[in-house]
Amino acid sequence: MTPPYRVGDELPPLEIPVTRTLIVAGAIASRDYQDVHHDAASAREKGSPDIFMNILTTNGLVGRYITDHFGPTAVLRKVAIRLGAPNYPGDVLRLTGRITELRTADTSSADASLDEVVEAIEAVVQVTGGNGIGRHVTGTVAVTLPEPSAKRAGA
Repeated sequence: MTPPYRVGDELPPLEIPVTRTLIVAGAIASRDYQDVHHDAASAREKGSPDIFMNILTTNGLVGRYITDHFGPTAVLRKVAIRLGAPNYPGDVLRLTGRITELRTADTSSADASLDEVVEAIEAVVQVTGGNGIGRHVTGTVAVTLPEPSAKRAGA
């Protein structure tokens, strides 16, 4: 069965309000305790107008964008991003994506006793994200998407 995706397909945009809570919570969750991600006075002393989002939070949001679109069975295989303009509180991060490649991949079950081989599709998606001051993130994500007809061997 051919998947319902084609090279060139655009993913719908996702807009994420950039709040202080998101910035601080993302830094704490990723164990990034650098003061520029939670202390506005320290960030200003270091030349930034305010606290700003760390790369691990951005990486997580890019992953969320992909899995929100492709669904709960999608498996992120590779996320490669590069940051640009910082994300400051009060702005909105707008993520967009475009499928640049589709390929067939065979994946075997991690549990060899299941003797399962699933035919899958791997999509490569070019992702960009901008905010009010410019391009915040660019990158590519490889994601495996089991085909709807995939099932256990012998089922």
